[in-house]
Amino acid sequence: MSGPTIRVLSLLELLQSHGRLSGTELAARLGVDKRTVRRYIQALEQLGIPVTTEQGCDGGYMLVAGFKLPPMMFTNDETLALSLGLLAAKNLQLADTQAAVSSVQAKLERVMPAKLKSRARAVADTIKLMLPSAEAGASGQQLGPLLDAIEQQRSVNIRYASYQQAPVDRHVDPYGLLFRSGRWYMSGYCHLRNELRTFRLDRLQHIELLQQSFNRPAQFDSAEHFTQSLYGIPGNLDVQVLLHTDKPTAAQAMGETASMLKPQADGLLLSTRTDSCYCLAQWLSQLPFDFSIIEPPALKQALKQHAARLMALAER
Repeated sequence: MSGPTIRVLSLLELLQSHGRLSGTELAARLGVDKRTVRRYIQALEQLGIPVTTEQGCDGGYMLVAGFKLPPMMFTNDETLALSLGLLAAKNLQLADTQAAVSSVQAKLERVMPAKLKSRARAVADTIKLMLPSAEAGASGQQLGPLLDAIEQQRSVNIRYASYQQAPVDRHVDPYGLLFRSGRWYMSGYCHLRNELRTFRLDRLQHIELLQQSFNRPAQFDSAEHFTQSLYGIPGNLDVQVLLHTDKPTAAQAMGETASMLKPQADGLLLSTRTDSCYCLAQWLSQLPFDFSIIEPPALKQALKQHAARLMALAER
C-alpha cells in the first residue's frame, strides 16, 4: 500500500467486509503495528464513521451496528463507462492486475444500488471485447516504479537491451506509457541520445528511480508520439512501401497506422522502420490491396520466404 490514506480506506473496507477484527488481525492485514491501527481508527472517527472499540489485551474493532456508507451515485451512462473500463482491463489479461480488477468490481457492486448493480453485471455477462492480450514479458510489474517517476517527474536509470544489442545503461526522463498490440512502451527524453525515444518495457532489465527532477512537456501524448515514430527504434531498418490504394481504404484496413501514409501519384507511401522484416512481410501480406516494396531488399526476401511457406502449405 502506498500511504496512510490508502491504508485508512483499506481498514474501512476490512471492517465493512468482516464485521469485527482484532487489532492484531488489522495490523497484519495492513502491514503496520497496532499503535498505527489505533491512529487509523481515530482518523475514521474524525471523518464521522462510528467505530466500536472493545477493550482488552488485544481489543477489537467493528462499525456501529446498522452503519453503511451511502450508495455510490452513478448514472446509467457512468455505470456503463466504469463497467466497460473494467472489462477492457480484464480482457488485456495482464497477470499483475487481474486480482485488482476483480477486487474493484466487487467493491463497486457492493455499494451500488440494486438497479445499477444489475446493469454492471449485465455488461460483464453479455458484452465481449476482442482486445489484444499482453505478450509474454508484458507484466505490469514495471508499471509501478515508472508511474511513480512520471507522477513525481523524477528521472530514472534503466538498463535497456535494444534488438540484437548488448544492454546499455540510460538516464531517461519518462513522459508517458502506452499499451499497444500486446506490449507496453515508455516514451521519454533519453540523455544518452539527447532526444525523445520510445522503449519497450519487456526489454528493460533494471529500473532505478532517481532524485533528479524534470519538467514534463505540457500536453505530451504517448500515443501520438508513438504513431509519429512507429517502428522508429534505433538500430532498425528503414522501410518504404508504396501502397496501391486510397486513404479511406487504407484507414479501414490499417487503423491508426494509416495516419503515417503520404499521398503519391500512384498510391500512398508508407515510411517506417522495423526490427523484423519477416513480421512486417506477414503484416503486409494481409493487406487487401497491392503494394510495391521500395526498400529494404531484405523485406522483399522476407516476403518471398513467407509466400513460399504459404504455397507449401496450400500444396499439402
